[in-house]
Amino acid sequence: MTDRRDELAGNLAKVEERIARACAAAGRRREEVTLIVVTKTYPASDVRILAELGVRHVAENKDQDAAPKAAECSDLPLRWHFVGQLQTNKARSVVGYADFVQSVDRSRLVTSLSKEAVRAGREVGCLVQVALDAGESGRGERGGVGPGGVAELADLVAGAPGLRLDGLMTVAPLTGEYAGRQQAAFERLMVLSTDLRRAHPAANMVSAGMSADLEEAVAAGATHVRVGTAVLGVRPRLG
Repeated sequence: MTDRRDELAGNLAKVEERIARACAAAGRRREEVTLIVVTKTYPASDVRILAELGVRHVAENKDQDAAPKAAECSDLPLRWHFVGQLQTNKARSVVGYADFVQSVDRSRLVTSLSKEAVRAGREVGCLVQVALDAGESGRGERGGVGPGGVAELADLVAGAPGLRLDGLMTVAPLTGEYAGRQQAAFERLMVLSTDLRRAHPAANMVSAGMSADLEEAVAAGATHVRVGTAVLGVRPRLG
């Protein structure tokens, strides 16, 4: 376990250094960017080490993995982000542990999350997932709503009991006009965030950038970066 702690500490230090350099290059303060460590497929023991190393935000993308892990780590001072595509029948489970759902992309999901948040007596932070590979009004290959659908969905979240509209999230698209143009994609997200904040000033979270492109996200103005591989390593294939 000591070896794993040393490995994670070293990786975390390198990621912190990358974020600090990116902030300096963009003329931003380091505290303007929150690191979310994506712990999907990794065990609760890694989450516990990360918490000991000072990580406070972790993310998962599959409820069947996240729910038991969050339960096992419920004593830790962590904020849990759900970042994967979410089926409405998983809303009750996810609301049980997630402080934020970053992948809100359709009205039926808003309705389900609201119902379960009220039932559980919780307030869940929601980010509208923007699909920059979907044209103006379509849906993305990896979830998300096209830019033209952001305002309507955001209004729905903002008016839903038990939910709090916190901002926008995107994943750098693999197809379409922004494929291979992460900086341009994240800058487009920032424009959409500016538009959103005119109607909802408190919705100022902008979640963008992962291990390979966190620098571009920071340069564009992201407030949160979601980093998995660069901290936890590449998980060996099973079998």
